[in-house]
Amino acid sequence: MTGPRVPRRLVAHEVALSAGLLRWLARRGPHGVREGDTAVPYAPGQAAFMYGILFVSVVETVALAYLVPWPVVHAITLVLDLWGVYFVIALHASCVVRPHVVGADGSLRLRYGALFDLRVPAGRVASVRVERRYPDAGPVSVGADGGVDLAVGSRTTVTVELTEPVVFVRPLGRRGEARTFRFYAEDPAAAVAALRARAVTDNV
Repeated sequence: MTGPRVPRRLVAHEVALSAGLLRWLARRGPHGVREGDTAVPYAPGQAAFMYGILFVSVVETVALAYLVPWPVVHAITLVLDLWGVYFVIALHASCVVRPHVVGADGSLRLRYGALFDLRVPAGRVASVRVERRYPDAGPVSVGADGGVDLAVGSRTTVTVELTEPVVFVRPLGRRGEARTFRFYAEDPAAAVAALRARAVTDNV
């Protein structure tokens, strides 16, 4: 089961990346944000880094186009470099159009582009706070305490504790359970305020 699942997830991820890029280019609104919901952007926190990688990728593509003399190697290198440029743009675009979402009903949707998507049902949030942490890992990782870190630029700014563990799916399909999630929000105070306000409304 594990073998076939990984290629399927990779294909699904490529499709989602392309859809996110098209949505971004078409300047449509954020995906999965309904009336009454609050979008919690995180992409601005990585914009400078992503555009830096994009610049390096473009320079490398142009340089190799002139430096590689062998036609076959030149063609292969060009295709790989162009795919790399596309991937960087599409990954950032998918993060722009897929923000975290505080639902009007008090639910919470945590995402990182097309790589991660978790829905926390309303009523499961026990506490939420602004907390700046700097995990030394990738954008989706599990900390030593079992909590999940959705870092942007090696930073998280909001910590959410749940009333009970929820199942999450890692980018390549492995499943886990956690009751602590730490994520990056461009405006952490506003994200915390929105979650707390929904929690109060839900309990009224």
